Amino acid sequence: MKRDTALSETPNLDASHFHPIDAERLLDPARSTHAPRILLLYGSLRDRSFSRLMTEEAARILTSLGAETRSFNPSGLPLPDDAEADHPKVQELRDLVTWSEGMVWCSPERHGAMTGIMKTQIDWIPLSLGGVRPTQGKTLAVMQVSGGSQSFNAVNQLRILGRWMRLLTIPNQSSTPKAFLEFDDAGRMKPSPFYDRVVDVMEELMKFTLLTRDNKPYLLDRYSERKESAAELSRRVNQKAI
Repeated sequence: MKRDTALSETPNLDASHFHPIDAERLLDPARSTHAPRILLLYGSLRDRSFSRLMTEEAARILTSLGAETRSFNPSGLPLPDDAEADHPKVQELRDLVTWSEGMVWCSPERHGAMTGIMKTQIDWIPLSLGGVRPTQGKTLAVMQVSGGSQSFNAVNQLRILGRWMRLLTIPNQSSTPKAFLEFDDAGRMKPSPFYDRVVDVMEELMKFTLLTRDNKPYLLDRYSERKESAAELSRRVNQKAI
């Protein structure tokens, strides 16, 4: 009776597509046993790229925590709309995003913002790809490196993009200032509070990934999409005139 009363008080709801939250399904899904699959993206092509070195360090930590990791080398990736989607580097990136259950994005801060290389990679990842949502419901950790004093411009921008891509962006993040001082000649990150923060972020990413990856279909099940078919949505959003 309470449900009927609630629906009668919300006349805009379509009761045939309105489902109460299934707590049992949400809290106790069938659990996967394979290692969490994490993709790492970095935002610089320099020979000694500190964002690449940071992702390599993050990958080592993730592997120690039980993840399977892969990294994408953005060298050769064309600018968005300057090539077709079947370009080999575009296909490589999209295949890796589809493979992953979580991601790490690490960008240098250049002119107070993420790099164009970082944004290009994200711009090549579509929200929908042949009925598959490559990013939605997956986890994301954001990091940045800076040549000068500590800043959070790049990670803040990456968070906005993560939200737009409907990724589950974890609360923690890493920002390493004067990155040229934080890595040794072999490219390994030196022990420091900045290194400890990277470990914290990777631990949190693993926990959120394990917590949510098997719930992704239910987390992405939306009232608005149950109510409106894909064909109806296409007709609505692709109007030639309003």
